[in-house]
Amino acid sequence: MTAPSTNGDDGGGAVGPVSGGGRDGRGRFATGNPGGPGNPLGPAVAKLRAALIEAVTVRDIRAIAKGLVAKAREGDTLAARVLLGYTLGRPVEADLIERLESLEARAAALDGSITHDRAQSTDAA
Repeated sequence: MTAPSTNGDDGGGAVGPVSGGGRDGRGRFATGNPGGPGNPLGPAVAKLRAALIEAVTVRDIRAIAKGLVAKAREGDTLAARVLLGYTLGRPVEADLIERLESLEARAAALDGSITHDRAQSTDAA
């Protein structure tokens, strides 16, 4: 005996309109199948989020931010990471030389120094 398939198929290779698990023969949800309960924790999380937003004032946020800045200045690297992450965003790595060469090739194509096709081949390299 084989274990049931993870896609909801009954494993019998049914080609009919509905096989096991409320799915058709190709593993897709059959017409009229609700598909599942959705996110049962969603309403509870929304209530909690609303309660937190209502409870935390602008003054509280300013106090937290000041405390975070003070800890970062004292050398707390986690505080610095959180502070910089929320103010500047995550750093993005980029190959600056490659991007610069690509921009130079495009600029040369615009001013007629090289052809458009040559600039595109430089971009691909």
